[in-house]
Amino acid sequence: MDGMTFPQLLQYWAVHFLPLLIAGVEWTVPLTLVSFAFGLILALLTALARLSGLAPLVAVARFYVWVIRGTPLLVQLFIIFYGLPGVGITLPAFPAAVIGFTLNVGAYNSEVIRAAIQSIPKGQWEAAQSLGMTNRQVLYLIVLPQAARVAVPPLANSFISLVKDTSLAAVITVRELFQVAQEITAAAYAPLATYLEAAVIYLLFSTVLSYAQGYLEKRFGRYALS
Repeated sequence: MDGMTFPQLLQYWAVHFLPLLIAGVEWTVPLTLVSFAFGLILALLTALARLSGLAPLVAVARFYVWVIRGTPLLVQLFIIFYGLPGVGITLPAFPAAVIGFTLNVGAYNSEVIRAAIQSIPKGQWEAAQSLGMTNRQVLYLIVLPQAARVAVPPLANSFISLVKDTSLAAVITVRELFQVAQEITAAAYAPLATYLEAAVIYLLFSTVLSYAQGYLEKRFGRYALS
């Protein structure tokens, strides 16, 4: 394994595992949390625009989703970080990554939220309106809380995927987990051991989030709907 004996491999991991873990906590986790939070807001607004029935809003929302879902995330990051300076817009690496991931999360999750809202029977709207509630009250007090139960599992899966997708931020110089792994590999030239360490940390993050997903599904009563 990279020409190392097993004791040498253990020693290598002991020296380099902590810097990788620190990079994950300092950069990968914040990048994931911030991007997903903004992306979720964008997803909700996009889904509501798609369902509004207003032709201009529907057209803009559909175009946004079409463009983002039809182009690779890597290309989007390159356009934001390397392309925009050509028109006078220069962004630091971390904000550029946040924007790229936010746009991507927003497009994909808008379809999840839209489908969840549409899964609520129309009778819910009619019953609430018959009690004198406005459309906005019905949406925020009746429909969205129920739609959240349906949307939690796919949204949680999207969040877990985003943790792994943040590795793409290395290509625009964000010093997250994978970027640090590349730096260590360049210095020590032990690619197999280093990338295995990075994989273990990504797996650790994903495992923790998978348990959190299970908790959220129970918390929102997802299984009570079946």
